[in-house]
Amino acid sequence: MFNIPFLDLPALGAVSGTLRLPGSKSLSNRALLLAALSDGRTTLRGLLASDDTRVMLDALRQLGCGVEESAAATVVIDGLGGAGSARRAPKADLFLGNAGTAMRPLTAALAVLGGDYTLRGIARMHERPIGDLVDALRSLGCSVDYLGTPGFPPLHIGQPSLRLDAPIRVRGDVSSQFLTALLMALPLAATQQGITIEVDGPLISKPYVGITLGLLARFGVAVRRHGWERFEIPAGSRLRSPGELVIEPDTSSASYFIAASTLSTGTASEKTLEIEGLGTDSVQGDIHFIDAARQMGADIEGGAGWLRVRPARLPLRAIDMDCNAIPDAAMTLAMLALYADGVSTLRGIASWRVKETDRIAAIAAELRRLGATVEAGDDFMRITPPPLADGWRAASLHTYDDHRMAMCASLAAFNPAGLPVRIENPACVAKTFPDYFEALFACATPAADTAPVICIDGPSASGKGTLASLLAQRLGWHYLDSGALYRAAALAARRAGLLDTAPDEHAISALVGALELRFDGARLLMGSEDVSDAIRSEQAGMDASFVAAMPQVRAALLARQRAEARLPGLVADGRDMGSVVFPAAPLKIFLSASAEQRALRRQKQLQERGIAANLDSLCADMRARDARDTNRAAAPLQAAQDAVLLDSSGLSIEQTLEQALALWHGTQPFQ
Repeated sequence: MFNIPFLDLPALGAVSGTLRLPGSKSLSNRALLLAALSDGRTTLRGLLASDDTRVMLDALRQLGCGVEESAAATVVIDGLGGAGSARRAPKADLFLGNAGTAMRPLTAALAVLGGDYTLRGIARMHERPIGDLVDALRSLGCSVDYLGTPGFPPLHIGQPSLRLDAPIRVRGDVSSQFLTALLMALPLAATQQGITIEVDGPLISKPYVGITLGLLARFGVAVRRHGWERFEIPAGSRLRSPGELVIEPDTSSASYFIAASTLSTGTASEKTLEIEGLGTDSVQGDIHFIDAARQMGADIEGGAGWLRVRPARLPLRAIDMDCNAIPDAAMTLAMLALYADGVSTLRGIASWRVKETDRIAAIAAELRRLGATVEAGDDFMRITPPPLADGWRAASLHTYDDHRMAMCASLAAFNPAGLPVRIENPACVAKTFPDYFEALFACATPAADTAPVICIDGPSASGKGTLASLLAQRLGWHYLDSGALYRAAALAARRAGLLDTAPDEHAISALVGALELRFDGARLLMGSEDVSDAIRSEQAGMDASFVAAMPQVRAALLARQRAEARLPGLVADGRDMGSVVFPAAPLKIFLSASAEQRALRRQKQLQERGIAANLDSLCADMRARDARDTNRAAAPLQAAQDAVLLDSSGLSIEQTLEQALALWHGTQPFQ
């Protein structure tokens, strides 16, 4: 996950490959709660690992549930129904973050069961309405009190005096989660008599209620539905574990990849994205996003458990559509509307205003940043795309701490103008899809030949490695320590005996070309061996300087270094990164410092390792090494013509990092 202030995406091009998405959020939290309320042990496979499921699991543990987590997204729940009721904690203070799929159903279930419970969340959760659910529960005889603003969490739940003789009424036009919460909780009270729920007004997001009914059936409760206005829970209902339940991948998450593949470059025969485990037979309502995308021109095939998407002919067709049934995936349609041939209108989206943020206002604001014209109302949005490619604007997009805003924002990187996109607070995707950007980068390629690269070159002990590593961390980019590659090459040559006698440059370069070298975070693997420590010896350093002067060895490592330029970008340090390896890099920094300052830094490094060192000798060595590196025939140490010179002599590493970041910001077109 990219836990950084912002993530810069270059313009993206082709999307292809095979993808398996994490489990559905809607199915995961519903299944967790039903398993917790049921009688018996339930094994849930394919469960989503995210912030929303984490707060639900934490709450279930506090309530006394047995929870066993294992690998492969599998969780085992020992329910609190039947004999398990003795384990239920009568009192708890539950923190539920911003998870509506945890707050609403847990409120209803605990209100029916009764106890001494407090339910709270982050500030935004305390702005999301829950009054209609509370009113319905109070009419049933439940004890629910507001601890802050009436109509909103936090809540306190006490002991109920249930009244089951009349239908329970709940509004359906604000959030379908209110009805879902009642449907999941009321089987707990229907042991002796049936219970009827009646919906006031039109019910939005009906497919999500359909998910709830389907899961209830798996847990042994067959709710009788009369249209979408009346629901009957039969007398004698009891939640019973189905034993095992497999959670299918999330269709809302799939919508971003379907859209990305639709917008990608290349011919349909060349670029295909396969989505495994999710198909047109999905029980999730957002699967109907496929129908809407096809109306716009998307090329999508599918069947039971599979989808195949190919690039569409652009521009897409504008649509006018009621999105009531696909409220989450409709946000993806808003992004596709940027690539349409005219004005698109999305209707039935009033529920956007009570989500993680006011999504109508948020989407409208961010589309305008990109160059679109947007008209927004209480229940609709009308989007006019940017006029031609030159109408697009490079933008730093706000995400409002809303996971879907961040994932939608990534689709702007497919813009026809080839402009980069900055996504603020990308870590908010943790709510439902922590590895979203990693999954996108695994199947997408940059529109340019390579991902963007920042080169940090400079003499020995200038601090270029430390700066490059920190800069890569701050940007969320990959890091290439070119010196480590040369040290690993020298280590392999030394082990092979190629440095013991008269060196054979051809033999050494052949060995280097065949080496299996791979960076794994800060580690360097040679085959399966971690050589990170071995290459840091004094001998390895001297050997590296020796082999680095060999043109054939440098040529053998050139393609390997260039292959490290991967999405979202690369920070590379060395002595010829900007001049030879990445001559087209958008930012090249030549980091320098006085020989005296570099010698002082090297002395400190050696002293920390328990090695005594004379400062004057080190300073003389620095000057001698600079002369050798500057005058050698193979890739001499010199700044690229377009490099920015940065003298760090009087700067701390933090100050140097801030200057490097400022230089990067200066290359970007964001306003």
